[in-house]
Order: sequence, then C-alpha cells, then structure tokens
Amino acid sequence: MMATAPRLFEVTGTRANPHVDWVEIRVKSVLNRVQGMPFKWSINPYRGCAHACVYCYARVTHWYLDQDGVNDWSSRIFVKVNAPEVLRGELVRPTWQREQVHLGTATDPYQPAEGAYRLTRQILEALHDYNTPAALVTKSTMVVRDRDVLRELARGPGAFVMFSITTVDSKIAAEIEPDVPPPQRRLEAMRTLADAGIPVGVLLAPVLPGITDDEDLLAAVVEAAKAHGASALYTNALHLGDVTRQAFFEYLEHKRPELLSAYARLYRGKYAPRAYQQRVKEVVAAIKARVQFAPAASVERRPEASPAPTAPGPIQTRLL
Repeated sequence: MMATAPRLFEVTGTRANPHVDWVEIRVKSVLNRVQGMPFKWSINPYRGCAHACVYCYARVTHWYLDQDGVNDWSSRIFVKVNAPEVLRGELVRPTWQREQVHLGTATDPYQPAEGAYRLTRQILEALHDYNTPAALVTKSTMVVRDRDVLRELARGPGAFVMFSITTVDSKIAAEIEPDVPPPQRRLEAMRTLADAGIPVGVLLAPVLPGITDDEDLLAAVVEAAKAHGASALYTNALHLGDVTRQAFFEYLEHKRPELLSAYARLYRGKYAPRAYQQRVKEVVAAIKARVQFAPAASVERRPEASPAPTAPGPIQTRLL
C-alpha cells in the first residue's frame, strides 16, 4: 500500500511534542471511497496529526498500521509525499465524475508538516484543474495561505472550508487541543477567507460533557461563528471509539480526575446516551435561532454521529 521515501525536510517538533517524526511514504492511491456518509470521496495527505487533540476520533487509523495511536498519534506523522501526483492520475480517468472531495476527514490537512510539504495546496490545485469541488475541515490558520486557490475553486467547481472550533475559551482549548492555534486566531482566519469570497463554516464538535457543554460556552461559539462570517454551523457530542477512549481517559486522569467516574458511567460504549446527544443538538439549534444564525442552503450537511442505546447513570451536566 505504501513505501518509505527519502526524507525531504528536517523534522520539526511542536509545543506538546518537541520530537515529531515525519515519516515520508509513497502511496498507490489517494482518493478514498467513503461509505455511510453524505459525501463519497475523501483525501488525507497525512496520517497522524501533530495537533494532539485529546478527543481525536481518528487515532485508531494509527492502530491499523500497528502504530501507537495514544502516544505516537501526534509525534509520528506519515507524509504521503507523492499524493498530488497520484491524485492527478486518478482525476484524469474518464470514469471520474467530478464529485465533491473532502479533505481532513482523518487528519488535519494544515498541520505543521503542510508548511514544509505543501501537499494540501497541490491537491487543491489538482482538484481545481480537474473541475472538482472541494470541502475541507481544519483547526489551523495556515489555510489562509491558500486563499488564492480556494477562491478560484469557489468561483469554479466549488469550495467550502469548515473550521473546527470546540470552544472559544482559550484556557479550555489549550488543555484539550494543545498544539492548535487559539480559537480567536482560527476565527480571524475564517473571517479572512469569508472576506475573500470563500464559503466558511464552523464545526462545533465534539461537545465534551462537563467540559465544553455549558450553554454559555456553546452560545459563545455560535455567536463568534456568526460574527466571523460562518454560513453554517454543525455540532455533535464526543464519541470514544477504539484508541481514542484510552487517550481521552488518560487526559481525564491527569487533568480532570473528578470526571473519571462520571465518564465511565456515561460512556459504557462508544457514544453518549441518545438523550444527551439530542439535548446538545436542541440547545445549539435554539442558540442559532436566538442569534438568527441562518444556514446556507448550498452547504452540504456534515455527518452526524450514530446514536447508541441510552446508558444508565448519565453525567449530570447543565444540559441535562
């Protein structure tokens, strides 16, 4: 599936991980066929993510390669150095229907390695050249660098940039997203893209029970999103799948031990109880209505997490 390649750049560390290993690989395919989602195609230029978010659902993808998704997810990054070249070979095929392609479904396409490798930019250029619409989700302000190609995509086949903003509380953000630009900087980056004519939105997710689900905290994100040009906002609650569960509970043990027993009761499986998930969506919908956050009809709706049976003994938060 992949092979190692000669190193092109020196390894650069981050605040949370001073020693990050960029493992350069060559791949045979880039376009991923997606099942069970509103979109059909995805691209991830990297595997692993230096942003080190404690709740990241994609940690399990390291596990698929016999890598440590708890400790090495953010310090061992696989870089698909030939991805743009391979993608152009896939897009030129007569069977390609120019359907929307999503970037960043399992890793941030603008994590620090992108500053050196510029794979995401080259992928966007390829999508533009082959008249293929693009959507991406990121926590990084680096996306502003590519506003020229994103603007051309927006004017042509289509482009949409979703900023992941879990909270606008900078203290909480630094705790759960240790290597991500502060929320205010992400909002400013979103405003820059919006002013350039690029459709933007906010992914208020995941909502963390007892940490980010206070109604005032949720309202602050919705209000900031509207003020900074977002044309859409979607939300869902935290889910704890394989590997992510271990990483998140280690975070709780070190940073919020008072929540350990409550989370153990709430997350008997991957998902929070159905009632909690629904309540989060209802509260955010009510906030959007109150601040007159009108959705854009042309923006594709992001997938929701699959519900799970209600678990007994839910965490007592201000939303329940």
